[in-house]
Amino acid sequence: MKYVVVLGDGMADYKLDALGGKTCLEYAKTPNLDSLAPNAEVGLCKTVPQGLKPGSDVANMSVMGFNPKKFYTGRSPIEAVAMGISLKETDVTLRANIVTLSGEERYEDKTMVDYSAGEITTAEAKELIEYLKTKLDDDVFKLYPGVSYRHCLVVDGGVTGHDLTPPHDISDRKITEYLPKGPYAEKYLDIMKKSYELLKDHPVNRARIAAGKNPANSLWLWGEGTKPMLDNFNRKTGLKGGVISAVDLVKGIAMLAGMKFIPVKGATGNYDTDFKAKANAAADELLGGLDYVYIHMEGPDECGHHGDYRHKVFSIEQIDGLVVKTLKERLEAAGEDYAMLVCPDHPTPCTIKTHISDPIPYLLYTNVKNLGNGAKRYTEDEAAKTGKFIPDGYMLIDEMLDIVK
Repeated sequence: MKYVVVLGDGMADYKLDALGGKTCLEYAKTPNLDSLAPNAEVGLCKTVPQGLKPGSDVANMSVMGFNPKKFYTGRSPIEAVAMGISLKETDVTLRANIVTLSGEERYEDKTMVDYSAGEITTAEAKELIEYLKTKLDDDVFKLYPGVSYRHCLVVDGGVTGHDLTPPHDISDRKITEYLPKGPYAEKYLDIMKKSYELLKDHPVNRARIAAGKNPANSLWLWGEGTKPMLDNFNRKTGLKGGVISAVDLVKGIAMLAGMKFIPVKGATGNYDTDFKAKANAAADELLGGLDYVYIHMEGPDECGHHGDYRHKVFSIEQIDGLVVKTLKERLEAAGEDYAMLVCPDHPTPCTIKTHISDPIPYLLYTNVKNLGNGAKRYTEDEAAKTGKFIPDGYMLIDEMLDIVK
């Protein structure tokens, strides 16, 4: 039996007037998912436990079968693991986004124009972070370059307990009330202010402005945490598992769980990713010896954060037509029995441009028996109508693994 999770990050949504009162899932043309739904278990699942913020860290950890209440120690340390940073027990890590802030004279008066600095390239971002390292690094605080706008600050002997706001939660808002609060707040704000002065006239940003792009003109610190630990996936499930993703967060969870990370050429972490390459890579691994593959696609989430419902619909249609279809055809052509779970980790509604903790719709299909529970399509409303509800996201994997019992 083969198991595959098709995770469309942030795929669920609210109904949009621009789409005739439909959600992106409802509006999208999804003939492959539509054909599976009547024979699949469709329902709702709560992936973000009460008391935790609805981040992709918590929600993906949950869908991958790990109870965030037990294992979650913060977002940035998971990414630090994926970046190859060796962490001590006494280290505290923070995500250091490169963002675009508006040009008011006082830092406190600026607005969060773009949490990703126009999806800055990794090469540009590395040049900026390496420059900041020469000016800001010391014996306690050290910056590390990551992918695109996502980077890391490690604090030697640091403390947690700060109030730090994700930049994607405050798009188009003044940053005044969202500046760091807590024991190291003054130092963190000082780093952010200095980064603005250092970056605003950097050659990379002069070139970006000349090209009509958003400048990457400030660090934004958030997502603090300490060195994490996870159960080994193979010992926990008895399965040889792998993960496909373009983002360090999901790669880090895979590494912590002892799963195989499967790199895919053309994987970008946005709607321009090579969806079919991801599907074929997953099928190759499943037919080549792995029992379980988790395919993470960031595109719908990025579109939700930008309020870009058109490309969110496009991303969903690509997941349907290039991922679900490819996996089904290849596994069945090989004569494999399989179970496929399709779901988001959390909703990212285009109207509010940030994550929410609402239950997510899921579809669980297998070619070995009919699981149909009344759904006609895979949508938020259809999932709610079935009455099926899983209260804890980490139980979703058990729902899938128990499918043939």
